[in-house]
Amino acid sequence: MNGNGPIPEHFIDEVLTRNDIVDVVSKYVHLSKHGKYLKGLCPFHSEKTPSFTVTPDRQIYHCYGCNAGGTVIKFLMGVEGFTFPEAVKQLAEQANLNFQWGDISFERSPQSELKDKMIEAHELAAKLYHYILMNTAHGQEALSYLRDRGINDKLIEQFQIGYAPTQWDTLVQLLEKRGFSLEAMEQAGLLSAKHQQPGYVDRFRDRIMFPIWDRNGKVIGFGGRILGEGQPKYLNSPETLLFNKSKLIYNQHLARPHMKRTGQLVLFEGYADVIQAWDAEVFNGIATMGTALTSEHVKLMKRMVERVIICYDGDNAGRAAASKAIPLLEQEGLDVSVAMLPNNMDPDDYIRANGAERFRHAILSAAVSPVKFQLLSLRGDHILLEDDGKRRFLKEALKLIAPIESPTEREMHLAELSKQIGVTIESLKQECFDLRQKLLPGGRGDNSDDWWNNVRNVKRSMAPPALLPAYVYAERTLLGLMFQDVEVADYVEQHLGEGFNTDDHAALAAYLYAYYAQGKEPDFSRFLAALHDDRLEQVAASISLSEVPLRYDHSVLDDYISIIQKVPLQREIERLHEEMIQAERAGDWMRAAQIGKEKVTLEQQLKR
Repeated sequence: MNGNGPIPEHFIDEVLTRNDIVDVVSKYVHLSKHGKYLKGLCPFHSEKTPSFTVTPDRQIYHCYGCNAGGTVIKFLMGVEGFTFPEAVKQLAEQANLNFQWGDISFERSPQSELKDKMIEAHELAAKLYHYILMNTAHGQEALSYLRDRGINDKLIEQFQIGYAPTQWDTLVQLLEKRGFSLEAMEQAGLLSAKHQQPGYVDRFRDRIMFPIWDRNGKVIGFGGRILGEGQPKYLNSPETLLFNKSKLIYNQHLARPHMKRTGQLVLFEGYADVIQAWDAEVFNGIATMGTALTSEHVKLMKRMVERVIICYDGDNAGRAAASKAIPLLEQEGLDVSVAMLPNNMDPDDYIRANGAERFRHAILSAAVSPVKFQLLSLRGDHILLEDDGKRRFLKEALKLIAPIESPTEREMHLAELSKQIGVTIESLKQECFDLRQKLLPGGRGDNSDDWWNNVRNVKRSMAPPALLPAYVYAERTLLGLMFQDVEVADYVEQHLGEGFNTDDHAALAAYLYAYYAQGKEPDFSRFLAALHDDRLEQVAASISLSEVPLRYDHSVLDDYISIIQKVPLQREIERLHEEMIQAERAGDWMRAAQIGKEKVTLEQQLKR
């Protein structure tokens, strides 16, 4: 049986065998091939340079930034907040394994039980709203509205769009009939408590309903657009155990494989834009939940893609929102471009007016750099037919161009600026140079050693890694070999036993001896799953990813063992040396001489 609950070890082994760690991790992290490893941004801490590594042949992950590491089970526990049995159950279901056996069951936390009930109720509500839209007289007006907006029945089915009728208790009755706690359903955001009397009413009424899914495709909330007049125009689910709009992305579950394939996503403002874009064969479109872009959204995007195309509305509000989004995205190291929509149009309007192909090629493929987007927006704010308008435009444009690190990119923008306002590029270069002297730290130009010149200084900013003491290196190397070879483990057990000097290494060795004593073959992911200790799992994963000698013999192993066995003697010699110095300082020469003799004896023993 497993130490984390009544789950047989053979079942855990089967779960590990049937769930490839690359497939599971790829649902949460954008991975790139680096030799025999895959690398990406760690989902457990914020970082700009990938330090999260997945090793397919060993079926483990390890982050060199935060030291998180382990098997696919451990990964799911960390990223989803599951208990050990919950993670095993989830992976078993994904592999079509039956989690039930005999009379064995597993305990789940009350919060997990409540989440499951909430998801079940949301899935039921989505089916109800969709049925009402497509099959009842109540939904006819909403259905006509959607079709008039160019959202056809195929899209309605794809995105499970529905309609919440005007009645106060349509969903209340269904949930009550199915045995759901109405109090819990209020916590789930599906119902609202009545004012000044007991009971509940539907939260969403007379609204077109857009289900919102989590990354696994489970309905966890709704966005409801009012059909007639009234406020708010859009009503989202409230913050619940399931729904946090600052961390959720609309359409992530459907867009994920397309984002993974292309390495980029298209960021829209709303549900309708994503849906219409899908019909235009833009399958990597996502949107935020009717809220401004947050750092949490951006971190999530960074784990999935390398490039983001912002495609917000073409009006002033859309351009302002894009301007706010650009620095957030760039701060995380994303490659950002902006799609420019003409005549204050939104993506939905443009697609209906000009067609899917033109939208893909004339808008998305022609997306411009953030600086060019800002220059184009700036140009629209000034009258260039007047000298005063030209001067103001030039002054603000140079403020955008001057901080650009690449001289080539600066010159490209200056050349375009020269054509627009009829000023020689030489004079623009001089003004740009003068402005850079004022803006940049120390004013020392493009070869400065200062922080902003990241490309030039990236190598010098990297501190050399700390060297490990010889005995630590020896212990890690032995363990790395023992993970791969039973004979090495047997030899080390006979000649060193638990004589490792580092506590974690001694514990890993003891676990490994016991693991092989059960007749098991080397399989690092299965050994890791048997540890059930966060710190030991992290240490083991780190050691497993270290370089170990490809060839060895008993003399090599003996050398490592000798280095390790000398450490207690060296520590005793150091202790005696300190005691001798203290005795001398105290004037106790007899005691100092006695300690000195003991020290010499141990030093001779160490040499032998």
